[in-house]
Amino acid sequence: MLVESLHEEHVHSLDMSRQWFERARKVLPGGVNSPVRAFKSVGGQPPVIARANGAKLWDVDGNEYIDYIGSWGPMILGHHAAPVIQAVQRAIEYGFSYGAPSTPEIELAEDIVARVPSVDMIRFVNSGTEATMSAIRLARAVTGRSVIIKFSGGYHGHADSFLVQAGSGAATFGLPDSPGVTPGAAKDTSCAIYNDLESVREILERERNAVAAIIVEPVAGNVGCIPPNPGFLEGLRELCDAHGALLIFDEVMTGFRVARGGAIARYGVTPDLVTFGKVIGGGLPVGAYGGSRELMSNIAPQGSVYQAGTLSGNPLAMTAGLATLAELDHDAYQLLEERSAHLEAGLLDACADAGIPAVVQRVGSMLTLFFAEHKIQNYADAQRAHHDLFRKFFHGMLLRGVHLPPSGYECWFVSLAHDESVIARTLTAVREALNTLH
Repeated sequence: MLVESLHEEHVHSLDMSRQWFERARKVLPGGVNSPVRAFKSVGGQPPVIARANGAKLWDVDGNEYIDYIGSWGPMILGHHAAPVIQAVQRAIEYGFSYGAPSTPEIELAEDIVARVPSVDMIRFVNSGTEATMSAIRLARAVTGRSVIIKFSGGYHGHADSFLVQAGSGAATFGLPDSPGVTPGAAKDTSCAIYNDLESVREILERERNAVAAIIVEPVAGNVGCIPPNPGFLEGLRELCDAHGALLIFDEVMTGFRVARGGAIARYGVTPDLVTFGKVIGGGLPVGAYGGSRELMSNIAPQGSVYQAGTLSGNPLAMTAGLATLAELDHDAYQLLEERSAHLEAGLLDACADAGIPAVVQRVGSMLTLFFAEHKIQNYADAQRAHHDLFRKFFHGMLLRGVHLPPSGYECWFVSLAHDESVIARTLTAVREALNTLH
């Protein structure tokens, strides 16, 4: 067992993790099933996790970590939350998957529709990537147009249409950002600059009557937490209306994380379509897309836009999602806000005391510590942050038993299991880790 004091390093040995990771590298590309897990951004080898509970992880060597990854967002109640475990244990007695309609998928759909303004109908899928690619297909079908606009640094899953980067300026066609993505797949995706309406306007003017949709993370989360500037989301709504394009909110990360009704409720801007994931599965694989009855009626079998999935609406994932959402009432969000604000303030105080320039950007219970002199408003700003400093900080925190997302471009996630004692231990580790950076 690890000592509780953070005045000495918590991580005693990673021998078993190293052995397991060497085995993994022989049978899994890079030793992982999702790239960021491989620590490429921060260097070194990741601990191999054996179990999780509450706000903590334990690796195969027995080392304990306070966890701010939260499975990249789903674990808003904390790991191994009793209401979710109990619900899934009951559900598993009835079978794992039916390939036929079931009551949990209907109940979860009703719950989401009741929480989210503008969503009348929803279709469940198995991942955020499936959700966003299906929403884009629907947008192209109903508008009869091909071009989509995304934002530089915005991540919407690994479908070909989304793996593009901006060319020489925002008002250019996207270029393939991954081998295997053809120019043909990328040519209908244009990249604008987040929080810059003029960059969007330029593309819409250039691609007049060709843009099917603008897809945006209402709070950018895959370049670190970047809130929308006042008027930005409202401006996107107005531009879409003026040019006959659909507005798609990718709420795979923000959905039920930043408010009871997600970013739609928090910011009061209504998209045409919205995608979900993470929280609505309670930690099990899930995705979903939804919108008005008029738009969603175009999906097969009611309409002609085809999309299907063997495990879509899986009863175990639906049950876990229902149990998770049931815990997320007004008091839960208030508690998440208070604890996340405490962490934010503590991070800023610690950096100021250490004489290290930093900004903390937070929306609800998702936040990012950027080692930077100025507010981060877009991907280019995030790239200018001091990522070498973050790498050193990351490893300093890991040695002190705090597992942060292994990239300066990622959000930290606070859960209901991160109580005041956990936040206090975290901030003690922060001060110690910062003191090693000089």
